[in-house]
Amino acid sequence: MITPNEIRKKAESKYLAYLRSVVEGLVFEPVIIPGNKKPDDDMVKFEEELTELIAHSKEKKGYGYSIAYQRVKTRKHGEQDIPVSISFQTEHDYLKFIYKEKETDHFRHDLNRILSAFPELLEWVSKYPYKVLDNHEIWEDLLKVCTYFKNNPKPQLYIRELPIDVDTKFIERNKGLVKELLDVIISKFVNLTDSRFETHFNLRYDEPVIRFRVLDKSMSLSLFSGADDISIPISQFQKIEIPAETVYIVENKMNMLTFPSQPNSIVLWGHGFGVDLLKDVDWFQTKKIFYWGDLDAHGFLILSELRSHYRKVESFLMDRETFDKYYQSGVGTETNIEKELCLTPDEYKMFAFLKSGNYRLEQEKIPFEYALKRIPSK
Repeated sequence: MITPNEIRKKAESKYLAYLRSVVEGLVFEPVIIPGNKKPDDDMVKFEEELTELIAHSKEKKGYGYSIAYQRVKTRKHGEQDIPVSISFQTEHDYLKFIYKEKETDHFRHDLNRILSAFPELLEWVSKYPYKVLDNHEIWEDLLKVCTYFKNNPKPQLYIRELPIDVDTKFIERNKGLVKELLDVIISKFVNLTDSRFETHFNLRYDEPVIRFRVLDKSMSLSLFSGADDISIPISQFQKIEIPAETVYIVENKMNMLTFPSQPNSIVLWGHGFGVDLLKDVDWFQTKKIFYWGDLDAHGFLILSELRSHYRKVESFLMDRETFDKYYQSGVGTETNIEKELCLTPDEYKMFAFLKSGNYRLEQEKIPFEYALKRIPSK
């Protein structure tokens, strides 16, 4: 026979459907739970279970479930009334039995103010009613945030300087939920291809910086008052359009710092797959670009990524002669990449060789004097 605890679990499992009915404004329909356990041959046990079932019913407690019986004939005990259906006939009976009265009051209150402010969130609250419940304590601040962004969909401010009456870390603590709401409310203004919260919602953020050196003294004097080692946010680097003819990109910071003077040239520190930051530097399209990476499979993957954005990139000091001359030992990071790479036939041959033995020759293992003689010019 079904027990009161089993009834409670089954009733609780129907709470999500109940909340969605509240969102849809439906009239409460009785919750039905089958009483699908027949009495066994132990009549004493049957009577005990039935007594417990009745003791927790609306008949005895004044609220909760009602029991529907059916008279059946048993083999040993003749005709008996057994429970065949458990039902909650009213909303009060149902919610009080599963201890959800206060929680549901909160839900109705929050639902009303959410949809009053943003009726476009109807589908979202119907899909995620538990998110409405779980965030009861912060809906006032969530709605402040949503209201601000609806009125200012492209703030171009840092999160902590947004003029919203919430604590400065509120949005950072609740980025996931805020994103779900704003993706609905200001869907026409979000940057769908950007996964970063800040760029997704047109906010400023602590950008990665590009570090570079100006290799031409006259250029550093005319452009930067003589400063030649410069670090600036990527968004600013994209806009300054330095009038250099040649751009060198190296992976080792010391090689960037010691790179020799070159006319009308700059050298950038790529620091690994950070070269992907350079993909939208439009003024690079008119420059001569040389890349020097570590002699390992990943170095050529970085070269391929860079060349996918700037087709005329040329590599240097990434050849078999250099490898054979200075390789002693060194293990790279294994890669199973199989996509087509943007490499020349000689580069692809070198990539395949390095990958086959997982070899690695780091830039700093190449003598400085040798490197100086192999640096290409425009």
